[in-house]
Amino acid sequence: MKEIIIDPITRLEGHGNVSIFLNDSGEVENAYLKIPELRGFEKFCTGRRAELMPLLTTRICGVCPVAHHFASVKALDAAFKVEPPQAAKKLRELMNSGYYIYDHILHFYFLGGPDFIVGPNAPPEKRNILGVIEKAGIDIAKEVIKHRAYGQKITEILGGKATHPTCALPGGISKALSEENRQEIAKMATSAVDFAKLSLKLFHDIVLSNNQYVDLIKSDAYTMKTYYMGMVDDKNKVNFYDGKIRVVKPNGEEFLKFEAKDYLKHLGEHVEEWTYTKFPYLKEVGWKGQVYGSDSGVYRVGPLGRLNSSEGMATPLAQAEYETMYKTLGGKPVHGTLAFHWARLIELLYATERAVELSKDPEITSNDIRNKPGSPGEGVGVVEAARGTLYHHYVLDKDALIKDVNMIVATTNNYPAICMSIRDAAKGLIHGGKVDNGVLNKVEMAFRAYDPCFGCATHYAIGKMPLTVEIFDSNKNLLETLQR
Repeated sequence: MKEIIIDPITRLEGHGNVSIFLNDSGEVENAYLKIPELRGFEKFCTGRRAELMPLLTTRICGVCPVAHHFASVKALDAAFKVEPPQAAKKLRELMNSGYYIYDHILHFYFLGGPDFIVGPNAPPEKRNILGVIEKAGIDIAKEVIKHRAYGQKITEILGGKATHPTCALPGGISKALSEENRQEIAKMATSAVDFAKLSLKLFHDIVLSNNQYVDLIKSDAYTMKTYYMGMVDDKNKVNFYDGKIRVVKPNGEEFLKFEAKDYLKHLGEHVEEWTYTKFPYLKEVGWKGQVYGSDSGVYRVGPLGRLNSSEGMATPLAQAEYETMYKTLGGKPVHGTLAFHWARLIELLYATERAVELSKDPEITSNDIRNKPGSPGEGVGVVEAARGTLYHHYVLDKDALIKDVNMIVATTNNYPAICMSIRDAAKGLIHGGKVDNGVLNKVEMAFRAYDPCFGCATHYAIGKMPLTVEIFDSNKNLLETLQR
């Protein structure tokens, strides 16, 4: 048995490695995505003051701090039995849209997009933002930098900081939006709409006009028929900030629709000893191992999960592109893992359109931005992080201290599917033991499509982490080494 190791895997948030096992004929027997990180936020949040949670949990990840900020405060809204004013909800959603703008731009141009814009078989030193600039042109690069900065500026204006926001409070938000800042946000959001349209044109011109790329998207190596999950509004349209959780079957039929507070009725978590990340599944179907189909409880979240589990987009330009995607790829649902990239750009367009709508809403500058919290209890908060559905669940004691915490982050929801996507890509691409850099990059493309964040996703440990302690004297001489 031969083992091929990809370590580290590249262009993702966090750390991980892939082990691919070949039999004597050079065919893939199995492949594993192993996550060696342990974060443990659920444990060291216990005992903290409840009002600190929206600040503390933003530190889980510098890429998704806004999503954690709002999932946390929505859990506290529920725990303190308080409904925020409409203006506060709209300000939260507007800031969340800014986060989507900078995050989806990051993934397409810096992490996932180079595989298509530069090419999956290009030299490793070219498969990055510099290669994208070389291929797409310096003018595109300037627009990328400008509009990613716009997304962060929207977050900074509303949240106090571009990366670790401080604005959300149980029952509302800490600061009203001034008319001057509203106009600035509206101008940036309007420009971002044009940039999202430009990004989709780039995708059409470079990816969809290339038959080899389209064949790759549709190929068996990157296709999995799973359940899909995402948040929807009362019309079953995609919503990033508020709504119910909708799950559809592999054939697209609605399977479940539930409120955030009921998530434990429907989701279970399986544990394997070879990774620190858990394996969520649908309880109504059950954990059947790393298999997919209608008899397996594995589901997918994120851009493709949201589009597949919805009945459309709530803004006109995004809706038109949504219809184009499903028409081009053979109808709904789309099971091609690489279609996550197209879905992500459709969501970028939706986020920009929604930001324009909210920035022009007359209520957005209201000073009625917070209601008084009630007595402490238990609450669940759910938002759609850029990578998928994010759950925060807190139990508070009578003094409003945290008694218990449970989080299921987007990448954890996708972890079973990511593992299977890597396995199937390896089996579909590696034959006779023939492996080169381009083939291994195509295996990595299977996980990269999900835009995984393993800095967020590792919260559970079996056994003990490896540990080395080195003891030095005052002259920096090594006295003793202790290992576990």
